[in-house]
Amino acid sequence: MGEHHHHDVSGKNLFITIILNIIITLSQIAGGIISGSLALLSDAMHNFSDVLALLIAYAANRLSARPNSESKTFGYKRAEILAALFNASVLIGIAIFLIIEAFHKFYHPEPINSIWVIGLGALSIVLNAASVLLIKDDSHDNMNIKAAYLHLLTDVMTSVAVVGGGVLMYYFGIFWIDPLISALIAVYLIWASFGLVKESSAVLMQFTPEEIDIEEVVHAIEEEPEIKDVHHIHIWKLDDKHIHLEAHLDFNEDVTLSRSNSVIDTLEKKLHDRFEIEHTTFQCEYERKDKKEIIV
Repeated sequence: MGEHHHHDVSGKNLFITIILNIIITLSQIAGGIISGSLALLSDAMHNFSDVLALLIAYAANRLSARPNSESKTFGYKRAEILAALFNASVLIGIAIFLIIEAFHKFYHPEPINSIWVIGLGALSIVLNAASVLLIKDDSHDNMNIKAAYLHLLTDVMTSVAVVGGGVLMYYFGIFWIDPLISALIAVYLIWASFGLVKESSAVLMQFTPEEIDIEEVVHAIEEEPEIKDVHHIHIWKLDDKHIHLEAHLDFNEDVTLSRSNSVIDTLEKKLHDRFEIEHTTFQCEYERKDKKEIIV
């Protein structure tokens, strides 16, 4: 999928999901207050976080498409990474709050109008399922859209739990099931969000991508007969898709500039084909007295 097409599709579908989630949130807040259900209010808060997440995802998606400039040579490529980290962190914060509230209500259960719980939980399932289908394709190769997708996917599952709890309350009067479901929703939110916090933080900290073995990269570079060794390597991700590499190349001979260009062209193609590294910066050297460690 081309970049321009990706942004168009994501932007359009994200906007639709924002509208759907505003409808869910308002209806569940009203229903939670009327029925007295913490699980329904928990689901409403989760959906409200979805609205914020989707708004941020939509804005970041458009922002990241803006061109580079002299003052912003990398453009806004990491806007979506920042949005993914923020959204996942907000989810964890909400989950902790829900766990505290659930423990309080578990020891002080109150009668709940379960008809509201069942009806609005079912509405949430339908609208969130539609939202999930809208952005599913774009979530595969975009961390920002993946964050929004995770929000929506967890909402489908939590709404199923809310409806199940409503049925148990309606037929058996088991009102302590309401805070229990709320706590389970919260634990799942923490589990689902932690991986995304780790992944987005790794990009912002410029860690080596997990899928790349630096030793293999070094071996691929030193396969070239003109190269004596490679050192001072840095490999990082600019955003979800673009991997960058910089390194010092120690040549066996004092080659001409045009010859070094030819070697670099070969290396760029090899590194792109083997490791999907899209941008390289090489410092060419010959008998230079610097540190020769791979990582400095």
